[in-house]
Amino acid sequence: MLVSDAQREVRLTFMGGFPGSMVSGAMWLASAALGTWGSTENAILLLVVGGAFIFPLTQLLLRAMGRRASLDPGNPFSALAMQIAFTIPLSLPLIGAATVHRLDWFYPAFLIVVGAHYLPFVFLYGMWTFVLLAAAMIGGGTWIGITMSGPFSFGGWYGGALIVAYGVLGLILTGREERRVASAAT
Repeated sequence: MLVSDAQREVRLTFMGGFPGSMVSGAMWLASAALGTWGSTENAILLLVVGGAFIFPLTQLLLRAMGRRASLDPGNPFSALAMQIAFTIPLSLPLIGAATVHRLDWFYPAFLIVVGAHYLPFVFLYGMWTFVLLAAAMIGGGTWIGITMSGPFSFGGWYGGALIVAYGVLGLILTGREERRVASAAT
């Protein structure tokens, strides 16, 4: 399988990241809502523990949309996707250290870690637009962490909105690609 074929399958199967972005963005927004109107502890718990459910919920969403939810067994990028996903839980001690030092750094630290985790998606999906998401998350997390001393949930709202907006962009781009592929096949 050529790299470009493997990337196309990832891109089209996962709709440019749309379903995962909707699940992840919803989790960020729910966490931000808890941090705004509930407790910071519950907001943190939701994002940290809820993150473990992003991929299964993404697969469930794909199935509910009538789409397949996994790559072909011959696609070598299945292992790469799993390795990229594990960068987040392996970075939780760093996010925890930042949060213990200063509670307001929870979302900025998470933004930086998740943003960095999106950089390999450029290769995985074959979509340079993931650089935009990574830059906005890393830059936003850095800016929020350095310049703001509150409110606690601002970074959560920022991250959630950004991820949802990117998911819509991915859907638009892959929708165009699917239409081109369909018209070329006819």
